[in-house]
Order: sequence, then structure tokens, then C-alpha cells
Amino acid sequence: MVRSDKIEKIVWSVALPGFAQFLNKKYFKGLVFIALEVLINVQARLNQAIICSFHGEIQKAIEVTDYGWLMFYPCLYLFAIYDAYKDAGGGGPFSFLPFVISAYLGTIGVVYSPYLLGPIWLPMLFLVLGAIMGIGLRILIRRFTNT
Repeated sequence: MVRSDKIEKIVWSVALPGFAQFLNKKYFKGLVFIALEVLINVQARLNQAIICSFHGEIQKAIEVTDYGWLMFYPCLYLFAIYDAYKDAGGGGPFSFLPFVISAYLGTIGVVYSPYLLGPIWLPMLFLVLGAIMGIGLRILIRRFTNT
């Protein structure tokens, strides 16, 4: 597939996990991802936390968030993006690394978010950091293993 098609699937999955699966004609998977995203979003009160965070009310965002549910979000989010990318023909050796490291660091960001930057900004920062680390690690591994 064309590279822009893979990027399109990633962007749709970033917008809402499950949309790209519909574009890839994986309807059941798409429904499952959308249902899980809505369930976790509602139970964690993520939209309320986003609104509070964007208004600079970090303490209020921390108070409204259910961290037990929010812990699931980074892994679901990144897995849905990776799945869409893979189904669109993306991949290759170690292509999973940026997604896995982002999911892991995003979850770590959720754990520490009540103490620094709140439930939205710290996990997002850690997701980006994880993607950068994963891309760098993938480049290093591929360079030294000739894959």
C-alpha cells in the first residue's frame, strides 16, 4: 500500500480508536475498539479531565478522573493505532517498538500524573517521548542487525 494510506489510517485511529479498522474493512475489530474506547472514556471521566486540563484547572482534572479506568487507555489507544497501521500494510521488522514503548510510558505517565501536570498532559508527554525512544531504538536495532 501507499505510504499515505498507512498515515491516513494512523490519523483516523488517533482521532478515534476503531475508525481506521472500519476503513480496513475489519468491522468487528472496529466495533470492539470503539466500544472499549467509549467505555473507558466514560468510566475514567476522560472528557471532563480534558476540559479541565485545557482550562488550566489541573487539580480539578485530577479530582474528576477515575485512575483505575484511565490506566487502560494508553494501551488500548496505542494498540488500536498499531493494529490499523499493520492492517494497512505497515510494518516490517521491529515496527511495533514505537507503539509498545509509547503505551508503556503513557501508562507510567498516568501513574505519576496526579503529582505532575495532571491526567492529560503528563501521559501525552510520555506518549510522545515513548514514540521518539521507540523510533530511535528501532533504527539502532535495524542498523546493527541489518534487517
